[in-house]
Amino acid sequence: MTRLIALVVSCMLSVPALAFAQHEGHGAASPDAVGSASVKFETSCVPPLQPEFNKAVAMLHSFWFPEAIKAFEGILAADGNCAMAHWGIAMSQWGNPFAGIKQARTVELTKAAIEKAKTTGSPTPRERGYIDAVAMLVTASDPGTHVARITAYESAMEKVSRDNPNDTEAKIFYALAVNQTAPPTDKTYAKNLKAAGILEPLFETMPTHPGLAHYIIHAYDAPPLADKALVAARKYASLAPAVPHALHMPSHTFTRVGSWQESIDTNKRSADAARRSNGAGEELHALDYQTYAYLQIAQDAAAKSVVDHAREVAVGGAGAPVNAFAVAAIPARYALERGKWEDAAALTPSPAPTPFTEAITHFARALGAARSGKPEAATADIERLAALRDKERELKDPYWTEQIDIQRRVALAWQAFASGKKEEGLTQMSAAADTEDATDKSAISPGPLAPARELYGEMLLEAGKPKDALAAFELTMKKEPNRFRGIAGAARAAEQSGDKTKAAAYSKKLLEVAKTADTERVELVQAKKLTQ
Repeated sequence: MTRLIALVVSCMLSVPALAFAQHEGHGAASPDAVGSASVKFETSCVPPLQPEFNKAVAMLHSFWFPEAIKAFEGILAADGNCAMAHWGIAMSQWGNPFAGIKQARTVELTKAAIEKAKTTGSPTPRERGYIDAVAMLVTASDPGTHVARITAYESAMEKVSRDNPNDTEAKIFYALAVNQTAPPTDKTYAKNLKAAGILEPLFETMPTHPGLAHYIIHAYDAPPLADKALVAARKYASLAPAVPHALHMPSHTFTRVGSWQESIDTNKRSADAARRSNGAGEELHALDYQTYAYLQIAQDAAAKSVVDHAREVAVGGAGAPVNAFAVAAIPARYALERGKWEDAAALTPSPAPTPFTEAITHFARALGAARSGKPEAATADIERLAALRDKERELKDPYWTEQIDIQRRVALAWQAFASGKKEEGLTQMSAAADTEDATDKSAISPGPLAPARELYGEMLLEAGKPKDALAAFELTMKKEPNRFRGIAGAARAAEQSGDKTKAAAYSKKLLEVAKTADTERVELVQAKKLTQ
């Protein structure tokens, strides 16, 4: 019987194995290019299936959910009593734990899979712990209970880890559960550091485990912590070179520390891998990060080619929130980062599955209208932002409710300022920047469309307050290092303040950041003058 199962498994997985083999030329550190060599997830399923189960879990660790589901379904085809394969499908249906509140359909699919796990085969007490933990995620579908459910899952995974001290995978999934409950307003980063404290010692002994490298990046995905993830970030892409998300994820760290070329390079590979696997959503995500990075080094022509390509991908790729986010964000970034306010004002809103994705274009349009001298034209978009904020509130999503409201307040501030109410605009802009500083960006975005503190600095410059503007830009650069507009603004503010030393230093820094620029922006011309 064992021989028969082994033969079935061999035939069943021969095609995926060939598909992975084609990626070995990309520096794979594991023979199957998904990083399963270091994954040891023991199960009570038939023993010949163990390598395939490890491969499926490796895909799960790298958030390659569609392929993980296929792999777990293949295991079930060979062993219908493998309850943990249903657990793997449930985890894959749940998807990215950092993607915000789950929609009812996601909860429904996850619940259906975990119910099958409960009634399949004879799982061990350890396996039952994993299954019961996932069940905590789907006790309800009301968005307002999301935080309570992921907190219950965290507690359940803590018990699995505690009850099975030799189970490394339990520790890893527990650390992920800890990190997923980290509130974006906690500037002590207690949850992040707790998760990292679990993962780092394991990474020292298992440096080729994809889950460890991946989750360390997430644990340190905050401005003051990001440099701690550089080792894991530079390692992760080589661990699973077939997986789009594994190739993209290092750019979270590269973006946080302002290492733009590294971000571009890894996201190019991610987009290529996504294209090979027909993953339009993953490709668009990588293209958003590429666009952001290109614009920071003034490679505007390269950014434009990405904008054009993303438009082609979007024809068949928009739908999931992360897809719609990229579809809206990419053209908005291209206009705003270059200060092309009239272009921003002319952007066309597109239907989106969630209010926060639709808000992107309306924010860019409102800001563009106000800053191109047509403040009255911003009114309709500002009103739409208010309506979208209220919709998000009805969905019981406090994070995105606040983010949309920050965008609305920023747009209102610039409208007031452009209408001649300069002090009112400055007061509103300062308050909006304070609110944004108290939170953090979502994992689905490389950064705000336009950091509020940076925009405050630009408003202060226009108001003839260069010393205050310089302070605002310097604060922005601590949170968003090596941003082109932040450095350029600081150089300009220092010059207008009479601080020639700082003006020259920031100009030199700008020229260094944009040393491979393919466009001669006005800011670069000015920086060259100030460094002569």
